Amino acid sequence: MFKFTPRSPEQTGDDSPASSLWTYVWRMSGWHQVAVCSMAVLVAILGIAPVELQRRIVDDAISSTDIDLLIQLAVIYLAVIVAHGAIKYVLRLYEGWLSESAIAYNRKHLTRLHVENQTGDQNGDDSGNGRAVSIIGSEIEKLGGFVGDGLSQPVVNTGMLVFGLGYMISVEPIVGLIGVVALIPQIALVPVIQKRINHLIERRVENMRSVSDQLSNLSPDAPKDTQVTPVNKGISALFDNRMHIFVLKFGMKSLINLLNAFAPVCVLVVGGYLVIQGETSIGIVVAFISGFDRMSSPMRELLSYYRVAAQAAVQHRLIAKWMH
Repeated sequence: MFKFTPRSPEQTGDDSPASSLWTYVWRMSGWHQVAVCSMAVLVAILGIAPVELQRRIVDDAISSTDIDLLIQLAVIYLAVIVAHGAIKYVLRLYEGWLSESAIAYNRKHLTRLHVENQTGDQNGDDSGNGRAVSIIGSEIEKLGGFVGDGLSQPVVNTGMLVFGLGYMISVEPIVGLIGVVALIPQIALVPVIQKRINHLIERRVENMRSVSDQLSNLSPDAPKDTQVTPVNKGISALFDNRMHIFVLKFGMKSLINLLNAFAPVCVLVVGGYLVIQGETSIGIVVAFISGFDRMSSPMRELLSYYRVAAQAAVQHRLIAKWMH
């Protein structure tokens, strides 16, 4: 098996938390983000390149029955797919290494701070142990996981959208503008829904910490009902909170899927009309349908990223508050 060594961030000599989520990401990863984002741009370019190759195969090779050109384009197509997959694999490993390095460092750092605080507590109060377990366990994993792809994910997905829409608009402006129109409702609605989800997530984290504290303070000498009832109320609150998040999150996803499915239908109708009128080629229509299908995934990833980034910001703020 391979032996991976976690990255250790530069020591600042200060135990205070980073002032913002992005300061935290840079502190944990530094100039590695430049390398990761550069790879992300390359992945975006290679992800859109097959759209033009599909157009050339249909319009230049198949339409003219040129077998030699068909083979050449097919070989290039295969090479692009292999290169895209290989670079994306390395990118994911790189992101994972940065994330896990941040998680490992943060757990060691927060464990040391918690032990120092407990040692310095003259009263020997253990009431914060449950909260510390929640933070050092699950919460820091979500926050540290954002370090690896916090910048590269929006770069690769935004790049695919920009390159894809730019290509389509330059080749066939009318059909390309359909993609722009399909994006507008998604960009407008998602921040509104996400704001409400962020509020629910913040309440969920606070409820989870409260339940953890209550569980760590259970005593065999105290009455059972007086201890179990508050815990059960907290668990019920977590259930209710999660169901409200599901309603908003899955509703948003359904809307996005509907809008993404709308674009290819418009391409078929508008593009088909232009082909019948002799104003465009069937290869462009085929390539554009494939292009919109390729861009639907980056759009979903971007909206998912927006949600993850907002959640990470909430997580960072709450952990920073706990450190103070």
